[in-house]
Amino acid sequence: MKNNIKTFWLSYDLGLKGDYEGLYQWLDEHRAKECGSALAVFKLEIEGDFVKNITHQLNNSVQFKGDDRIYLIWRDGKLNKGKFIVGGRKRAPWEGYASSIENAQEDSGA
Repeated sequence: MKNNIKTFWLSYDLGLKGDYEGLYQWLDEHRAKECGSALAVFKLEIEGDFVKNITHQLNNSVQFKGDDRIYLIWRDGKLNKGKFIVGGRKRAPWEGYASSIENAQEDSGA
């Protein structure tokens, strides 16, 4: 059924020693396209709870470690939705930059 095909984006962070081979094999099997550093897009025929289905498939294909992260993104009608299916959110590397720029401008009299 072609009408049950949905597009997904998968963002991954497996660190330096992650199981990239397992992840890349899974992405290749699903004919994923590269979208930049650590981001892929693929289409999948969906049935039932597709988030649980994709999570289960990945857990069977990839040896995840404690700090690995996978974020799945999809469209639901007109809304974009996303969820960590492995790991979770961590502090952003850019956190604190805006306040330090503001403070520097205030100190210089700008």
